[in-house]
Amino acid sequence: MPDSDEPFDHEAALRACARGEREALASIYRHESRYLLGVALRIVRQRQSAEDVLHDAFVSIWQRARSFDATRGAARGWIYSVVRHAALNWVRDHARELSVDEESHAALEDDLALARHAATIEPVQLQADMGRLDRCLDQLEAERRECIVLAYLDGCSHAEIAARMRKPLGTVKSWIQRSMRSLRECMT
Repeated sequence: MPDSDEPFDHEAALRACARGEREALASIYRHESRYLLGVALRIVRQRQSAEDVLHDAFVSIWQRARSFDATRGAARGWIYSVVRHAALNWVRDHARELSVDEESHAALEDDLALARHAATIEPVQLQADMGRLDRCLDQLEAERRECIVLAYLDGCSHAEIAARMRKPLGTVKSWIQRSMRSLRECMT
């Protein structure tokens, strides 16, 4: 977590990484690692594997920082897309080793579909998609958006979300399902 109340400048940190300033990468890690681990954990479903994915993603962020283009999307979205792409690659590479419960099956299918899509598009297009996703998320009602963020960024299960939000499990499942449908429609 950052030491001050000022907003973190993801774009400046990526520019500093591109110049070879290691402290910039460390500051991104301090500021975002908890949330990025949630992204990886939500996709790979295994803590140790998610930590490995996060490590590999930070290596990739360091190596590819020069490829970030602020005119094509937000720096934070770019960072999250690197982690998500690394996690989806892990899932694709280890698909035969995964065992998932029924609750996770639909989410995993969405993640695998995204991995197939991400493999066919350029990083520039992925950045544009991330910007569009931010706008689509803003169109959701606050509680439904919170469910999506808790599920996909923090890696919470439906039951954990229901407990945190003090809502029935069925309501949370329904909100996530409907919100994902709305997001898909908005993104097309």
